[in-house]
Amino acid sequence: MRLSFTALCLAGTMAAAVPAAAQFDVTQMTDAERAAFRAEVRDYLLQNPEVIFEAIQILEQRRNVAAQQQDRDLIADNAEQLFNDGLSFVGGNPDGDVTVVEFIDYRCGFCKRAHPVLQELIDRDPNVRLVVKDFPILGPDSVRAGRIAMAAVRLDPGRFEDLNDELMAYRGNLTEQVAYRIAGEVGYDIGDLRDMAESPAIEEQLQANYQLAQRLGLQGTPAFVVGNEIIRGFLPIEDMLAAVEDARTAQN
Repeated sequence: MRLSFTALCLAGTMAAAVPAAAQFDVTQMTDAERAAFRAEVRDYLLQNPEVIFEAIQILEQRRNVAAQQQDRDLIADNAEQLFNDGLSFVGGNPDGDVTVVEFIDYRCGFCKRAHPVLQELIDRDPNVRLVVKDFPILGPDSVRAGRIAMAAVRLDPGRFEDLNDELMAYRGNLTEQVAYRIAGEVGYDIGDLRDMAESPAIEEQLQANYQLAQRLGLQGTPAFVVGNEIIRGFLPIEDMLAAVEDARTAQN
């Protein structure tokens, strides 16, 4: 089946490459002509199988270009909520020229691996603006931790970086009780924090984050928006630095 598909692609490419006057209509061939044509294409592909791989590579390149354009369109359509919703924590350089939006779940192992990478990124590139969005998808305890984090940003954003660091550094079972204990240790009033975490405002923000992630096609954490690119998954520091530099170059 793959061979037949590739042969048809090859035939279409060959037809497009010749002048209009010389093109032929396969549908107008007789049965004998069509059989001979197919035999010729099959013989060519068997003698030159690398053509199949070249065709697949071109197809993948075109798909990648289309996917990148789709991501750019998605980012543009959701730019205000991504970059300036007025509710998400903003770290790094608030006036930086490249914004990195991070979607996280505090119970996600890859998010915990990504956290020091983000810290190093900010240390090595002082012009990165970081926006943190809670996207808890790993069960009820994830949701509760996300609620606590969003409430903490509203109550005292100055303490949030310490809370964020401690929640990401925690390697045990991050339950609601543990998250509140950690929040108390970094200076939050637990009563105020609990009231805010359970408020309709936080529920509305959480649902807005879920809807945003769905529109962007995010299905896991961590995920990042870097300039006009959506990165779905963990990247090492050098790749993150390169993504930021690509975004900076595209802006200029």
